Amino acid sequence: MADEVRREWFEKDYYQVLGVPKNATAAEIKKAYRKLAQQHHPDANPGNKDAEERFKEISGAYDVLGDQEKRKAYDRVRDMGAAGFGGAGAPGAGGWPGGFGGPGGVRYETVDFDIGDLLGAFAGGRRGRQRAQRPQRGADLETEVRVSFDDAIAGTTVPVRITGPAVCRTCHGSGAAPGTSPTTCATCGGTGTVDVNQGFFSMERPCPDCGGTGRIVEHPCPECRGSGSERRTRKFQVKVPAGVKDGARIRLAGRGEPGPVGGQPGDLFVVVHVAEHPVFGRTGDNLTVNLPISFPEAALGANVQVPTLNGPVTLKVPAGTPSGKTFRVRGKGAPKRGGHGDLLVTVNVDVPGKLSREEKDLLKQLQETRKDSPRKRLGVA
Repeated sequence: MADEVRREWFEKDYYQVLGVPKNATAAEIKKAYRKLAQQHHPDANPGNKDAEERFKEISGAYDVLGDQEKRKAYDRVRDMGAAGFGGAGAPGAGGWPGGFGGPGGVRYETVDFDIGDLLGAFAGGRRGRQRAQRPQRGADLETEVRVSFDDAIAGTTVPVRITGPAVCRTCHGSGAAPGTSPTTCATCGGTGTVDVNQGFFSMERPCPDCGGTGRIVEHPCPECRGSGSERRTRKFQVKVPAGVKDGARIRLAGRGEPGPVGGQPGDLFVVVHVAEHPVFGRTGDNLTVNLPISFPEAALGANVQVPTLNGPVTLKVPAGTPSGKTFRVRGKGAPKRGGHGDLLVTVNVDVPGKLSREEKDLLKQLQETRKDSPRKRLGVA
């Protein structure tokens, strides 16, 4: 199956956009994207058009490099652009005379084309049949929310506000004035492209009448001027599932930026940050707690109360338990698929800072009674 590529793949170095080497791992690419997206997000730079454009460029680069199949196709296209055109670069980078495009100075815009068709054109003619222009998908957006430890365990719903491009409320994204509709372009028949003969082969170029959209808007929407989108603040209620972990990303399909007229919207990703708890920690699906016990309880053994998120439970501490030993209380951890994790209880022998006279006398008696030194195995008294 031939790879779908776009003109920008020849022109833009997406690795350079994200600031990563070509051999970067998927994790390194994701880390670089998240850092840059947070830095240039429109919400962090209100009214800054440069930051908004930079954010779109970063999102476009990650849309390709963050997808394994798209990245492979992109690398093949870039390699072909460097080697297949005599090292002069790909179309649009000076590889053909007459400026960007091909012989005769034909200018190519942001249209999708099949790499097999491109190779077929150089072999003496186009392969395959002309396909309709595919509307571009809108950019993905990312925002953050903070929840308490208890809410993360129990699950909750939090409000999210996003300011940026959204579907026009007047034309509902069509770009046409109310009471009218876009019509199919008569020049290209709705494909968005037309054939241009170049001697012994032919190439595609965007339709000059519809600009490559395949549609004609005779009466543009007065609110968005035919773009199909407007800038506004949108509010969402995001359901945070029970047991969510710190750093989890929740995907809201279709809540990102709207695509160009006719294109599908991107997605909204909500990164969840979980606050620390004064008593409990967390390791995966297990909760952790440090439990102080007295020396007599550790030496003689005891049943002690352990806090959990659902009230205290009793833990049996065996005689001779050393400080730092961890016990497992099953089913008292964080929610997970099919049940709950466990509670890991680490006991620590509490040494009192102050002793009464009676306590001191009893401890001296214990010290005098004990024959063996705890340091005997080290060869010292």
